[in-house]
Amino acid sequence: MEKMIKTHKDLLVWQKSIDFVVAIYAITESFPKSEVFALTNQIRRCATSIPANIAEGSARKGNKEFIQFLHIALGSGTELDTYLIIAEKLRYINKETFDELNTKLEEITKMLVGLISSLKRINN
Repeated sequence: MEKMIKTHKDLLVWQKSIDFVVAIYAITESFPKSEVFALTNQIRRCATSIPANIAEGSARKGNKEFIQFLHIALGSGTELDTYLIIAEKLRYINKETFDELNTKLEEITKMLVGLISSLKRINN
């Protein structure tokens, strides 16, 4: 029996993106202090934007607006992917950490795309 979705907190993609934010904060803690207002800040802002946009979109009036916010979350994920590549190239994170974060981000992205597709089917 499927669990009824009452709020954004019931969405698995939101839960996973919250866990991802926690991982991002832990990893960026070791970045050089000179990056605190640059790359560290950008990475953290992109990561937190994902669950924040899922939450905000779910509170809107209807699926069309929700889908719009899910697309914004996707955009933040793509931006974050770019910053993680830069962080690896600058050797702020090693290949293993990059691969681990990239795998989690890809999973979240796939879940967002799936949710968008599902909401679009409901609208049609």
